[in-house]
Amino acid sequence: MIVTLIVAAEISWWIVLGLALSTRYLLRWRRTSTALLIGLPAVDLALYALTVLNLRGGTQASWMHALAASYAGFSVGYGPSLVAWADRHFLHRFAGGPKPLPAPKYGPERTAHEWQIAKRTVVSAVITLGLISLLMPLSAGAAHVGTFAQWYWKLGIAAVVNVVVAGCYSLWPKEPPAGVRVEDGRVVEDGRVAEKVESGS
Repeated sequence: MIVTLIVAAEISWWIVLGLALSTRYLLRWRRTSTALLIGLPAVDLALYALTVLNLRGGTQASWMHALAASYAGFSVGYGPSLVAWADRHFLHRFAGGPKPLPAPKYGPERTAHEWQIAKRTVVSAVITLGLISLLMPLSAGAAHVGTFAQWYWKLGIAAVVNVVVAGCYSLWPKEPPAGVRVEDGRVVEDGRVAEKVESGS
């Protein structure tokens, strides 16, 4: 049952997001779109609530229950940025908006970008582990508790790795290669390509 709930929640989340963007840019129903966007976290919270009920009903705890909790954590940490990404691409594709800019690759902008990723990962991990902690009393037996406990070090490692990567970019910012001109951390002109074309001709 829990697998079905997770799949249904995943599909529902994207359907609600698609409806929100469609009503905003195709139908110009901004209030409806806003209401749908606000409802996105409700999908993950509903999944978590059903997970709690599933465990309270006597179902044996498994890693799938922890995965269901992670959906709510991911929604808090990465949800806003994912919605913003989808919004930019939908606006460009269907409403004549500007082409979305790629993520910055060099300089302080790349460093700031890596810290944003680290922040989202840490927030997601903290929320997920908090929700898993609430599930643990509902699981029967030490073996079931151990199933949930594995997520502590797994998510902890993921958060630490992201922070270390961001820290490395702070200590050693990535600089563009010679011949590459960047603006706001993004490549606007690559002289190396021109040199290759000229040498080839």
